[in-house]
Amino acid sequence: MARRYDPDRRQRIIDAAIRVVGAKGIAGLSHRTVAAEADVPLGSTTYHFKTLDDLLVAALRQANEGFAKVIASRGGLEDPQTDLAAELAGWMGEWLAGDRTGVELEYELYLAALRRPALRPVADEWARDLAERLSRRTDAVTARALVAVMDGICLQVLLAGGTYDEAYVREVLARVIP
Repeated sequence: MARRYDPDRRQRIIDAAIRVVGAKGIAGLSHRTVAAEADVPLGSTTYHFKTLDDLLVAALRQANEGFAKVIASRGGLEDPQTDLAAELAGWMGEWLAGDRTGVELEYELYLAALRRPALRPVADEWARDLAERLSRRTDAVTARALVAVMDGICLQVLLAGGTYDEAYVREVLARVIP
């Protein structure tokens, strides 16, 4: 039997993994559940991703792109005249607005790194990248502190199921920025 040319198969598998984790959590992720969701043979998932950790790494990398897109779309970080606290609070507000499924998924994958060491470098990349971007506007220690505070606020909003209070976040972030 000839192999079917399917250049998008790897991406469909990653997308399917994200949907499976979104619906069933990481505990519901298996090569079999992903293959069924992606409508591909089971062997395709193991061909592209030898282990579930390999698949989770790819899913986390893709999920991390969500916040990066918010940052890129706003562009205010590049302007030194922009109020940094207001810009960051705006980023978070945009990211947390509306359907939070993607944000919840990103944090679930991010926190999975606690139990899955293969995910730790990817989770760390996201925090280091954001801190590097912020250090263009402030010192490195403050940049890392801002990332930690932003993470904490996002988790509190997600876990409490509450509404995002941009004015409060702006004030908190302004207290961290020298």
